[in-house]
Amino acid sequence: MLALSPSATIYFCTQPTDMRKGFDGLLALIQGHLEQNPFAGGLYVFVNRRRDRLKLLCWEGDGAGVYYKRLESGSYQFPTASPDQKSLMLSATDLSLILNGIDLKSVKRRKRYQQAPPQEAEVKS
Repeated sequence: MLALSPSATIYFCTQPTDMRKGFDGLLALIQGHLEQNPFAGGLYVFVNRRRDRLKLLCWEGDGAGVYYKRLESGSYQFPTASPDQKSLMLSATDLSLILNGIDLKSVKRRKRYQQAPPQEAEVKS
């Protein structure tokens, strides 16, 4: 069973990924294609073209961990992205729903409080 922290930063790679890639191949994909630092934390989600296999990669401070899942039937349904988007950010709730086969478009969300993003400090001259 996979446990996800609600505060986890999750990135979904929108391009299909060759599932033969291992740790080093996925880390290189994060740095090269997604242009992000995988060692800064976060969870990265990769799926194959048929969307019946996925890999999750995360940096755990002293090494990388990979979770790999193959569906026996069906496929994963991820949010659609524009062709120029390399990645999407997902919430832990969204990823959990996706892993359990629930289409996010069919989910009705109830109103919840969300803290406003911090404002950038104004520079005073």
